[in-house]
Parts: sequence; C-alpha cells; structure tokens
Amino acid sequence: MKDLAGKLLAENQVMLIDGGVGTQLELMGVPMVAGAWCGGAAVSHPEELKQVHIDHMAAGAKMIIANTYASSRHVLAQAGLEDQFEELNRRGVEIALAARESADRPDVIVAGSISTTDQGGVFPDLQTATVEFGRQCKILLDAGAEIIVLEMMRDIDRTIAALEAVKDCRVPVWIGLSCMIKDEVPYMILGTDTLADTLDAIANYDIEAMAIMHTEVDDVDACLDVLQAKWSGPVGVYAQTGDFDPPHWLFIDTISPQDYGTACERWVGRGVQIIGGCCGITTEHIAHLRDRLPTHAE
Repeated sequence: MKDLAGKLLAENQVMLIDGGVGTQLELMGVPMVAGAWCGGAAVSHPEELKQVHIDHMAAGAKMIIANTYASSRHVLAQAGLEDQFEELNRRGVEIALAARESADRPDVIVAGSISTTDQGGVFPDLQTATVEFGRQCKILLDAGAEIIVLEMMRDIDRTIAALEAVKDCRVPVWIGLSCMIKDEVPYMILGTDTLADTLDAIANYDIEAMAIMHTEVDDVDACLDVLQAKWSGPVGVYAQTGDFDPPHWLFIDTISPQDYGTACERWVGRGVQIIGGCCGITTEHIAHLRDRLPTHAE
C-alpha cells in the first residue's frame, strides 16, 4: 500500500485510529500473561484478537495497530514465550490484515507496534535492545505491516535504541511519546528526561508523525505545547485512562466517551490530526469520536 496515511496527513485530514487493543482484549475476558500482558494473544486467542480489530474498524478507525506492543523478545522471555517471538509478531500482523479483509475495509492501514515497555521486568542493554527491535521490525514488515509505530517511548536512551533499529525501515515510522508532568514540566514517563530534551535528541531521525500516547488526558495539553513548539510535522494524541496492576488493566475512574470526545475536539482544534486511544480507551470511545470529530484539523 502506498503511504495513504502520509497523503491524509498532508491534506490536513483528521485520521481516527484504534483504541487500546490489549485492554479491549481484557474486557472480552482474554487472560493476560504475567510478564508479557497481552503479548501472547495472537497465538492463544486469535479469533478474539481479530474481532477487536474488526470492532475498531466498525467504530471508524482508519488505522489498526497489530497486537505486537508487548511482543518484544525481552518481554516475551519474562513469560517463557521467547521461543514464540517470531510467530507472535508475524501472527499479530497477519491477524490484523485478515480482520481488514473480513471487514472489507481495504482503505484501513495496518501498523506494526514496537515498544520499549518492560512490563515490570528488566530492560536489556541498549545494544541488545537495538538488535532485538531490528529483528522485530523485519518480522513485522515481512508479515505485511504498512507503518511501524514506536510506542510508549519513555526516555532518551531507549527511544534512540528503537529509532536506530528502524532507521532503514522501508515504510513510514511514527513515534508515540509517553509523558508525565513533574514540577509542572512535561517529562518522559520514566521521569529522567524532559520531553523537550528528548525531542532535541531525536530531531535528526526520519519520522513521519509524532504522538503523545499512553499519557493522562489532563497532562496532554502541556505535552502538546512542547511537542508543537519543537516539531512541525503531523501530530497525534492517543491518551490512556485507568491504571495498571500488572498484568491487569484496572478500569477505575475511566473517562467517559463524551468527556474524551470533548478533550479530542480541543486537541483537533489546536492542529492535532491523529486521534485514537491507548489503554482503557474502548471501541465505544472510538465510535463516539467518529461521530463527533471534524474531518479536518484547524
């Protein structure tokens, strides 16, 4: 597929993407795995995973992200699933592609996810991480992923390791920055590097779009202030709601579709083009956004 996302973004269109795949699986009763969360679902519960993608497309998503966020080698190793590294990543993309075909939505983009999450375990040394992410990227691309999304980037060093791994990627690369507010300053979610410093550190990499993702709704605007001051390309937001008690997502004090829609309208009003959801944001939220958001960013 040609770079359809790039075309939509160049035309200033608002692009609705999916919500939280892992948390939607959990709502459906799919068991989460200690150490790897939803990483094994492509093999253990493929039909449920396929249905999650179909439901997101029915809700209006123009891009679905394969369930490979928690399928990096070091995460799978924590759960004793390391020998399924290639199979889980390949099947994650294949299931998303099959869902697109079943839904008869050839216009929907299928992305592969690579994340620096450690799911409470030990992150490998940076050289090893770069090699692992590079192998994961190749599997995702060979399986048919049309975009690579680097998700939950959480500090400078891990972000650069991921970007180095995909710098020769033959498809567009998006990046999802997970942030927090500390002393009224936006920081990456590990709390060691500011968002501003991180953006400076990755300024020379070839990135098509940057998003604030897996970030509290109330923190997003301050993060957008920094991102939009330093980045002139397409901007996205897919926030999270609830809390995580590994390996389970806690749907506590989650934002309503209506209130999330109000926040998303505000973000689109300041030029955000990519809108969706991360953990805790459901297909119900996405369907509400489909019916509420304008077709073009301001």
